[in-house]
Amino acid sequence: MTFSSSTEGLHTIAEILSEPQTWRQCLSELLENGQLVKVNEKLNKNVEWIFVGCGSSFYLAQIAASSWSILTGSPARAIPASEILLFPELFPAPCQPVFISRSGRTSEIVEAAQYAESDLGIQSLAITCGMGTPIEEICSQVVRLSSADEKSTVMTRSFTSMLLALQALAAVRASSKSFLTSLQALPTQVALRLDSMQGTVRSLVDKQTYADYVFLGQGPFFGVAQESMLKVKEMSCSYAQAFHTLEFRHGPKAIVSPETLLTFFVSESGFADEISVLREMKELGGTTLVISNSITAAIRASADYSIELSLDVPEVARAVAAVMAGQFLGFYTGMRKGFNPDRPRNLSRVVMLDGRDGGSPRART
Repeated sequence: MTFSSSTEGLHTIAEILSEPQTWRQCLSELLENGQLVKVNEKLNKNVEWIFVGCGSSFYLAQIAASSWSILTGSPARAIPASEILLFPELFPAPCQPVFISRSGRTSEIVEAAQYAESDLGIQSLAITCGMGTPIEEICSQVVRLSSADEKSTVMTRSFTSMLLALQALAAVRASSKSFLTSLQALPTQVALRLDSMQGTVRSLVDKQTYADYVFLGQGPFFGVAQESMLKVKEMSCSYAQAFHTLEFRHGPKAIVSPETLLTFFVSESGFADEISVLREMKELGGTTLVISNSITAAIRASADYSIELSLDVPEVARAVAAVMAGQFLGFYTGMRKGFNPDRPRNLSRVVMLDGRDGGSPRART
C-alpha cells in the first residue's frame, strides 16, 4: 500500500493505536475517585434508560443500551436525538436519559437535553469528552473523559472510551465487581492483539477494495456493525451497510457478489445461527471477514479473513475491541483510495445547525 502523503492520516491512526492506553486512563480516573458510584446514586431507578446520540454517538448508544439491559436486567433502548426533537411522543417519561456527545456541542443533542431537563423536568446524564460545553451546563449529571478526545474529525478512541465508561456505570448499577475487574483487564489484553488485528486488515485492503461493504452483528454487536459501517463510509467514502446478521437473509443477501466484503461480528450467544449465515454468504460468492473471540474450524471453512480476539472477559465487554477492527478497515481503505482520514470529505468535527429556533419540541407537534 502506498500512502499519498507522509502526514495524511497520522492523527487518526495514532488515536486508534492509543485506545487501550486511553481506556486504562479513563477507567482509572472514573473508578479511583468514585465518580461512577456517585453518579449512580443520583440517577433514577426502576425506569427505562434511554441512550441518546447522533451519528457515531447513536451507534454507541445502541451498544450501551444492549449492554445496560444485559448487565443490569433493566429495560434500555437507544434513540437518535433527532427523533426526540421531531417526534417527542416517542421519548418516554418517566425515564433516565443519557445524552452522548464527544464535543458536548452537537445541536440536536443539546436541544434534546434541554427538552428533557427544562420541559419535562427529568434529570439527565451527559457523557462527553468536551470541556466547558453547553451539554454540561444543561444536564444534572456529567461524566467527562477529556483524555479520550481526538484531534481527528472521525470518532475512534472517544467512541470506545465513552462506551467503556457506560458499561462500567452499568456494572456499578448491577453491583458487579467481577465485570469491573474485567474492564480493567481489557486494555492490556487488547494491546497485545493490536498488531495482529491491524496486520489482517492491512493484508485484506492491500489485496483489493470492494464495491459493497456489509457489516453484520447481533445483540450488542449490531451497534458495532453500525459503527464499523460508518467508519468505512466516513474515512473511505465507500458504499457500506449494516444489518442484524440473521436479517441479512431476508432480502439484502441479493446484493452479495465477489465484489462484496461481508464483515461478521460473531457472538458466542448466537454462534451456530450466525455461522450458518456466514456459510451461506460464502456460498453466494461474497468475500468474508470474521471477527470472533475464538476462530473455530467452522469459521475457517467459510472465512477468507479472520481476527481472533481471544479476550478473557465477558462477551459484552468485547464490543470495544471488535469496533477497532472496523476502525482499521475504514482507515486503511481510505488511505488506499487516496483519502485523508484526518480530514474526511464533506464532514466537520461537530454538527452545529444554523436556523434551529431552539424552541421546545412539544411546541412543534
